[in-house]
Formats: sequence, C-alpha cells, structure tokens
Amino acid sequence: MLGVLALMALRMLPSELANGRLVPEVVSFVPWLFAPILACLVLAALWRRRLLLVVTVAALATMAWWHRGFLLPGSSVSDAAALTAQTAADTSDNVARVMTLNTKNGDASAEEVVALVREKNVEVLCLQELSDEFLSELAAAGIYDVLPYYVISDAASEVSNGGRNGIWTMAPMSNVSGNLLPIETSSMPAGTIEIGGRAVRVVSVHPNSPVRGAQDLWDEGLSVIGSLSDYDHTYLVMGDFNSTWNHARFRELLGSGFVDAGEQAGEGFHMTYPSGALPSLIEIDHIVYARDSGIVVSELEAVEVSGTDHRALIGVLEVS
Repeated sequence: MLGVLALMALRMLPSELANGRLVPEVVSFVPWLFAPILACLVLAALWRRRLLLVVTVAALATMAWWHRGFLLPGSSVSDAAALTAQTAADTSDNVARVMTLNTKNGDASAEEVVALVREKNVEVLCLQELSDEFLSELAAAGIYDVLPYYVISDAASEVSNGGRNGIWTMAPMSNVSGNLLPIETSSMPAGTIEIGGRAVRVVSVHPNSPVRGAQDLWDEGLSVIGSLSDYDHTYLVMGDFNSTWNHARFRELLGSGFVDAGEQAGEGFHMTYPSGALPSLIEIDHIVYARDSGIVVSELEAVEVSGTDHRALIGVLEVS
C-alpha cells in the first residue's frame, strides 16, 4: 500500500515539480492503482486491520474523485446521434464520427486506416508521424475517395518528432494552415469545416514526449496547444498528446477552455498505448474540444491498427 500512496503523491505534484522523465512516466499508470487498492481493501476487511481499512477507503475515494469523469457520464452525444454515426457519413447533418491515430513514423497499415474510415463512417481524420511513403500508400488505398479534403503540416522547425501531421475531412475545409502555432518538434495543421451549421476548427497535434533531455520541449508543446483557448474558435483538437489526464501539465492545458472527451464521457478508460504485441496500458491519445461551445464528443472506442504502436481513438461528435 505504501507504493500506491507514493504514486498517488506524485500525481498530486504541481506541474513545475512533476517534471524530469520518471514522474511523467510513472504517473501515466495511476488508473491501474484501482486494482491494488481494491485488493488491499478486501484484505484489510478480512484481517480486520482498521487503520489499513481507513487508508484504503480514503485512497479509493480519492481515486474515484480524480477519475469521476471516466466513471460517471458528464457530457455525451444523444442516442440519435450515435445511431446516425453508425448508419452513414453525411456532411449535411449535425453528427460526425472523428478519429485520430499516431502512425509510428508512417509504419501503420494505410489499407487498414482507410478500411477503418469506411467501416466507422469517419468524417474527420487526424494522423500523426506521417512519412512521404505512407502518404503515397494512403492515396493508393483510396483515402481521397472518402475524405477528399486535407492539409499536411509543415516540417518541424527544429527536431522532428517522428514526422508530419495531417487532417483529412469529408466536408470542405477553409482557413487552412500547415502550422497554426509553432511547436519546435511538430507543426500543427488546422482547417475549419462546417458541422451542423457550426464552424469547427480541427487541429492535429503531437507534442514531444517527456524523454530525457526533452522536458522543456514537452512543456512548450502542451503550453502552445493550451494557448488555443485564447482564440475565439470552436476547436476540435485530436492527436497524440504524450500525456494523460493524470498529468498536471495536461490538466493545465485543458484549463477552463477545453474538455477531454475521454474524461467527460463516463465510458471508462480508452488506453491507446502501446498497441500490438503488448497490451494498451496508458491513454495518451485524446480528442479534446472547446468547452461550452455547442459540441460534444463521446461513444469512444480504441481500435488496433497493425504496424503502429498506438491504437486509433474514435468518437462521435454532435453539434447541438
């Protein structure tokens, strides 16, 4: 139980202290603490250890409070919207299925990506870590037959974070940018589309991970993404954020202006990394949208795509 409490203490550190490589990495696994806490709770009751029982109940209550948005529905799409998304993709309605995937330097199966877009009726697709070869494979697989409008980001201004990012949409895009706001390691493409009569500003993001020697780049990337809330747009920001809900830096990014769909939908956790041979253990890919903007995203699912170490994250967006 001491190890559990130590990890929970790290989760409570303010962002300026939750740096280095160790703290961000171990804090990513905080949701898994539910298991040992429940085990300790059962043992404390069986052994009649009153102090241990009190401590485990307090820990369980704290964990439930931290993750209440994952456990209890806050914002979710209507049943009609969920049904519409399952039936067909239609740019004239107020519903759109959206999807994001880190392609691992373009190693993901382009055929599976396009097949998933078709199967799930995806209308907005954000991809990260794109290579020129993968873009050619996407075209050969027929991406432009289903999502004809697109923007690919500019190359990174400094150190490349695995490749460029891109956005593909079924509806026409306006106000297109290959580098909306500067992040040294990964440019952010953006484009505005109409969904249900509302202009939605789509952004594909991939800030640097908090690896050794790159903490400043991680902080900078998340700060730049968070600054989008200063602009008067209905944002839909999707991508590999290299951070989880339990990171103080990610919660600062959200602030009062953004919502993480996973944390609001009350549908449990959707672990996206790693993928393939290893089980998915952490949730670093996100669908983030502007709070109180008339849009909501739920009906989330994480889907495996061969060739990449991330799962695709898919959700249903509804405009009210």
